[in-house]
Amino acid sequence: MENDLSVLTRLELAKEWVRDAGNFLKENIAAPLEITEKTRYDDLVTNFDKEVQEQIVANILHHFPEDKILAEEDEEKIRFDSEIPHLWVLDPIDGTTNFIVQKDNFAVMLAYYEYGVGKFGLILDVMKDKLYWCDSHKAFCNQKELELKERPLAQSLLGVNSYMYRSNSGGLLDLSQQTLGVRIIGSAGISYGQLLEGKIIGYFSSLQPWDYAAGSIIAERIGYVTLTISGESPHFNCRERVFTAPSYLVSEIQKYIKKQTE
Repeated sequence: MENDLSVLTRLELAKEWVRDAGNFLKENIAAPLEITEKTRYDDLVTNFDKEVQEQIVANILHHFPEDKILAEEDEEKIRFDSEIPHLWVLDPIDGTTNFIVQKDNFAVMLAYYEYGVGKFGLILDVMKDKLYWCDSHKAFCNQKELELKERPLAQSLLGVNSYMYRSNSGGLLDLSQQTLGVRIIGSAGISYGQLLEGKIIGYFSSLQPWDYAAGSIIAERIGYVTLTISGESPHFNCRERVFTAPSYLVSEIQKYIKKQTE
């Protein structure tokens, strides 16, 4: 019971922190940006990525000083480890390019793990004010409970990474030809939101742990699984080609994506 209360306390606080971060970003949506390139010209970080991260990290450590944090904008990152009793995984602005250019289609994402087990995840679609979250059993959008909307692959859309799609990486182009088509958003968080609402049936991309940590936990609550393109559990320690899809479709999906991984 004590452990359950600890998780619930963290969840309720995390909702407040993520909401506060979203309000901060909306209030400053038209403010001047300081934009820096990280690894290349299209891998960007802004002063607001850093400020949101600092706010949420400060909140976590104020309440839970012994907890560990894996955060995107840290230069030296802690490694995901199943031996860590309390670990947070944070992406302060997922979809930074969208934030810069579109002022839309970006998210704040936060996940919490105990000994490698995902206890809850939160994804805030900032501009649409949609908070996707889960407890230990169910998933929600704001206060509406979510459920898996089953449909055949041939009657579905896929969310994809643009490079993987056009290069047929992992057989993704082959797979897409078995569906009604693809949608490309440029934000893992927003794509996971569409997945959770049944607007797409699967999401395929090349992601870092903070890109899929929250989404994979929430999606698991309603019958989705997250795997690497080669069919393994993600390692959470580097960029990987991963997908999240309903468990009932995984074997069918793997008939097409295995072509490029064998």
